[in-house]
Amino acid sequence: MPSVLASQSAVADICAGESWQEDTKLYQPFEVEQILLPDNAACLSPSGSVPFLRCGKFIIADVEPIINFVQAKGKSLSSHLDNSEKADMKAYISLVNIVLHNAELYVSWCDSSTLQEVTKPRFISSLPWPVNHFLCWQTKHEVKKRLKSADWNSKSLEDVYDMVDNCCYALSERLATQKYFFGDRPTELDAIVFGHLFAILTTPLPDNRLCTIVREYQNLVDLCQRIDVDYFQKNADEDIDIVNIELES
Repeated sequence: MPSVLASQSAVADICAGESWQEDTKLYQPFEVEQILLPDNAACLSPSGSVPFLRCGKFIIADVEPIINFVQAKGKSLSSHLDNSEKADMKAYISLVNIVLHNAELYVSWCDSSTLQEVTKPRFISSLPWPVNHFLCWQTKHEVKKRLKSADWNSKSLEDVYDMVDNCCYALSERLATQKYFFGDRPTELDAIVFGHLFAILTTPLPDNRLCTIVREYQNLVDLCQRIDVDYFQKNADEDIDIVNIELES
């Protein structure tokens, strides 16, 4: 993984000075099939995951290299922050990438109920047999390999939920009563947190404890609703469709 990220950063530096190509496209999971794993466009990605940006003959994969690439072209959501705030933002982005991303991978591929009822059917639905089953097995193997390298393979589902809860607590404390994490203007941190939490809040799973955990932090839920309405405008007159959960008494 480090070599992939390093090469992606180099690609971002090389093509940052060029003008935007007419065929520039951002690949991301289909919203109508939103789930806690990337769709099959990931097969085109150097890192094996989405989002990735195709700009001319270059492909820039993963959030951090994409952010660096766009910033090198003079576009940044955090240009108004001072150096201390930027360092703080990067620390929180690292926390989100480590905890929420790995938790999503763990729940999607290591929890048997989610794997059989949600992940596998979605993954194989758009590919022909038998390659769909092979690629599903291959992806599961790669995910478990990644989780093992991050020391997540020995964690239990309860351990994962506890880590997500601690992450959300830290994010909620940082956000407090502000509109966004660093005041009245959104930054890359707001975008990344929205991407993860919105997926968790709107994706029905056999075990919806991830959603239950996020819902305990109302300011994070409000942040997701605010960004959804202000920047995507798909539910301008109604709240986001948060998964309904039967809470145990």
